[in-house]
Amino acid sequence: MTETTAPIEQRLQAFNEACRRAGLRLTHQRQEIFRELALAKDHPSAEGLYQRLRGRFPTISLDTVYRTLATFAAFGVINKVDTVESQGRYEANFERHHHLICSHCKEIMDFQWNSFNLTPLPPEISGWGRVDNANVVVYGICRRCLEAQKG
Repeated sequence: MTETTAPIEQRLQAFNEACRRAGLRLTHQRQEIFRELALAKDHPSAEGLYQRLRGRFPTISLDTVYRTLATFAAFGVINKVDTVESQGRYEANFERHHHLICSHCKEIMDFQWNSFNLTPLPPEISGWGRVDNANVVVYGICRRCLEAQKG
C-alpha cells in the first residue's frame, strides 16, 4: 500500500502554498477537509468525509464538503479517483501509484507497479496528443469479500 512519506504538517504546508498559488482562500473548513482527506487511507467519498468531520465541526454542511472537494480537484490540490461507480472518491496522495477496487464492497487500495511506470506508451498513440498521466485501475473482489461469499 502506498503511503506518503511527508508528515501531515508538511503536507498541510504544501497544501496551503498550493492554495495560495491557485488563488484559493484558506478557510478553517478547507484546511480541516484537506487534513481529514490527507489522513485517510480509504479514498473516502464526500459523504464519508462529511461523516468524519461533522462530529468535530457540527456546523459543516455536506454541500460545503462537496463544493470544497470539487474546487480542490479542479485546481489540482487533490485527486478524484476515477471509478465505474457514480460516487466520487478522493485522495490527497500525489505519489505515483495505481488502484485496486473491489467490485463488491468498493474498497480502494493503492499499489505500486514500477515496471508499468517505466514502460513507454504504445507508438500508435504518439499522434494522439499530450499524455499527462497514465495509471492503472484494477477491478476485482477483495479477499474479505471472497471469504464472506464462501461463508
